[in-house]
Amino acid sequence: MTVLIPSYEPDERLIGLIHQLVAADNRDIVIVDDGSGDNYKRIFASAKQLGCTILTHERNMGKGRALKTGFHYIKKLSSKDGVICADSDGQHLPADIMRIADVVDRLPHHIILGSRQFTGEVPLRSRFGNTATRQIYKFTTGTAIHDTQTGLRGFSNDMLDWLCSIPGERFEYEMNMLLQARSAGYSLTEIPIETVYLEENKSSHFRPLADSFAVYLPIIKFSGASLLSALLDYGLLLLIHMLTANLLLAVVGARICSSLANYTMNRRFVFAEDGPSEVRRSMPKYFALVVLILTLNYGLMYGLNEMAHVPLLISKLVTEGVLFLLSFWSQRKFVYPKSTGSTSKKPADC
Repeated sequence: MTVLIPSYEPDERLIGLIHQLVAADNRDIVIVDDGSGDNYKRIFASAKQLGCTILTHERNMGKGRALKTGFHYIKKLSSKDGVICADSDGQHLPADIMRIADVVDRLPHHIILGSRQFTGEVPLRSRFGNTATRQIYKFTTGTAIHDTQTGLRGFSNDMLDWLCSIPGERFEYEMNMLLQARSAGYSLTEIPIETVYLEENKSSHFRPLADSFAVYLPIIKFSGASLLSALLDYGLLLLIHMLTANLLLAVVGARICSSLANYTMNRRFVFAEDGPSEVRRSMPKYFALVVLILTLNYGLMYGLNEMAHVPLLISKLVTEGVLFLLSFWSQRKFVYPKSTGSTSKKPADC
C-alpha cells in the first residue's frame, strides 16, 4: 500500500506523521511538494532521509494537481497496491490511515472515505463549510455523504487512470471525484475516523471564497444554464398560450426551444463535452431525457393548472422546481457521464 501526501508549506507535523507511519508499518510514502519554496526544503529533505519519495512542483499548482502528480508517478511504478491519500497537517491519525488501507484491500472499485464525525470543538468555518457542501452534494446527486471534504481517501490500484483524468487543479478536484464516481462505476464507502483540528485549523490552505466557488462551480453553472433556459421557457410558454389558448402546444413548443438552448449550454460550459463524437453520443440521450421531462412537465402542470386551478405561472414554477434535481442528476449520470473507467480507453496521463 502506498501513502500519498500532497504538501504545501508543511511544518514538523509532517515529519511526525512519517515517523508514526514508518513505525506502524513499512509502507511506501510518496510526498508531493506543491511549490513550497526554499524555506521548506529542510522538511522535505528530512522526509527523504526517512525513506519517502519526494516529487516537487516548481510553483504552487493546487491540491488537485499535486494528487494527480502523485497518482501518475505511482501508476508508472506498475505496482498492484492500493493508494491512500492523507493530508500533511496532522489531521489524519496513523491508526485511521491504516484502517482505510485495510478497507481498500477488502473493497476494490470503491472510494474509501475517512469520514469525520465533527464532534467536539470544530472551528466554525470548518463546520459551516462541511455542512454546506454536504447539503449541496446531497441536493445535486441525491446521495448523502457525511464528510464530502475529507482528504483521507483510499483507492484500489486499477482506479489510477480514472483519478488522473478527473478535471480540477485545486480543492474542487476532490468534489469532482465524488460527482463523477458513480458514473465511472465506483462506489463510495465511508469509514468513521477521528476529527482532529489543530490550532483552529490555521494550517489549512483552503481559501474560503475562491476555493468554495471552485468546488460549487459545476452546480452554479448548471443552475445558471437552467435559469436562462427557464426564462426562455416561461416567456415562450406564456406567449404561445396567449396566442393559441392550447396548453399542450404551449408546453411542447416552449420546451423544444428552451431544451435546444439548455443542451448547448450544458454541453459546452457545464459538462465540458465538445466535438462531433461527443455530440453524437450525448444528443440522443439528452433529447430522450427531454421527452421524459416534457411528459412529466405536462402531467404535473395539467394536474396543477387544469384540475387544481393553480395559476399557470405558479404551476410552471412548482413543476420546474420539482424537475430540476431530476434533470441535473440524469444529465450527469446518463447524458454526460465521463465514463473514464472503461478499460477499452487509452490510459490517461496526468
